[in-house]
Amino acid sequence: MSSDTLTTTHHTLIDSPVGALWASSVNSRITGLRFAATQRIEPGVDWVAAPEPFEKLRRQLGEYFAGERREFSVDLQPTGTEFQMLVWEALREIPYGRTATYGELASAIGRPTAVRAVGGANNANPIPILIPCHRVIGSDGSLTGFGGGLDAKAALLDLEARTAAG
Repeated sequence: MSSDTLTTTHHTLIDSPVGALWASSVNSRITGLRFAATQRIEPGVDWVAAPEPFEKLRRQLGEYFAGERREFSVDLQPTGTEFQMLVWEALREIPYGRTATYGELASAIGRPTAVRAVGGANNANPIPILIPCHRVIGSDGSLTGFGGGLDAKAALLDLEARTAAG
């Protein structure tokens, strides 16, 4: 296996109830999950379209949308600043079926005055759903920005609330 093979980025589209999701991976680690309808996708010239590296992700997303999975066990490799990585790790601590405000998330990472920065990091999340940025809401309980659109955010929160309740 050449060193080029070790860094090949694979990508594929995955159908879901909230629209097509475009996934990318390097070395079998998920590096991106984007909403194809609302987020611009520009694969690099050396990227390879291949569904095979995404079989586990496709299965787990299917189970999630069927209400049969609450946590994902695929390997993730998000890329961001140290602060973004801290926020994304905190997002993964928000329990399934629950929400947190930007202020609560800022406090959780020990930066209670960094609410806007937390919002920016949330917005930059490269792997939504798996890193559940949809669980963050406004301080007044309102749904706020989401890369897949507010309808998708509402659908994800509704799915989790119904599944968690029953």
